[in-house]
Amino acid sequence: MLSKNLVIIPTYNEIENINSIIQAVFDLSMSFHVLIVDDGSPDGTGNAVKKLQKSYPESLHLLERAGKLGLGTAYISGFKFGLKHNYDLICEMDADFSHNPKDLPRLVEACQNGADLSVGSRYIMGGGTENWPIDRLILSKGASCYVQAITWMLVKDPTAGFVCYSRKVLETIELNKIKFIGYAFQIEMKYAAKTLGFKIKEVPIVFADRIEGTSKMTSGIIKEAVFGVLSMRFKSFFNSYAKD
Repeated sequence: MLSKNLVIIPTYNEIENINSIIQAVFDLSMSFHVLIVDDGSPDGTGNAVKKLQKSYPESLHLLERAGKLGLGTAYISGFKFGLKHNYDLICEMDADFSHNPKDLPRLVEACQNGADLSVGSRYIMGGGTENWPIDRLILSKGASCYVQAITWMLVKDPTAGFVCYSRKVLETIELNKIKFIGYAFQIEMKYAAKTLGFKIKEVPIVFADRIEGTSKMTSGIIKEAVFGVLSMRFKSFFNSYAKD
């Protein structure tokens, strides 16, 4: 294994983006391996990855799952893969280019320079969004303020899904205690790291709305994030996220 950096990309029906997003990561000057976690995409995303593996047999990996099992469980499966295969830094990234692969090296460098996990943040100086309607921006910023108020986390973009974890964070958190499967998963992982004393560093990024494919955001995901944060905060008074 030549690279110690792994990028996990969960997919469901991303045939329009999958080849180009993988190639964009491999074209970076910093070395990364890629793990695609595909939830049985009926559009053939998994098969497209298998074809591309012939060109990148050592650096492109695929986990195929039977149906839509949730974003959180996809990342948990990816984390366990990364730990098993001895990667030092494990990143999360969307498949639709809303996260710019060119920002990956800055997330990695933040961890190499002292952070335990780094977050690609829309809501710090230098960050932002592109092509977002005003109602979506208000909802997103409102959710971030709500999460900060409930959890007392000093993270400006707690719902962000562009993250780099150092190995020790994922080794310390009992991953089976992470309960959320939608976008609240991103909040819970940061909260678990914060309660265990890890240093979180935000790195400014510009989040662009997807061009190809269909958004996975649903009302159920939003409801989980709103009500789940209260439940998560309450349960944390009685249970630690650390391994027993």
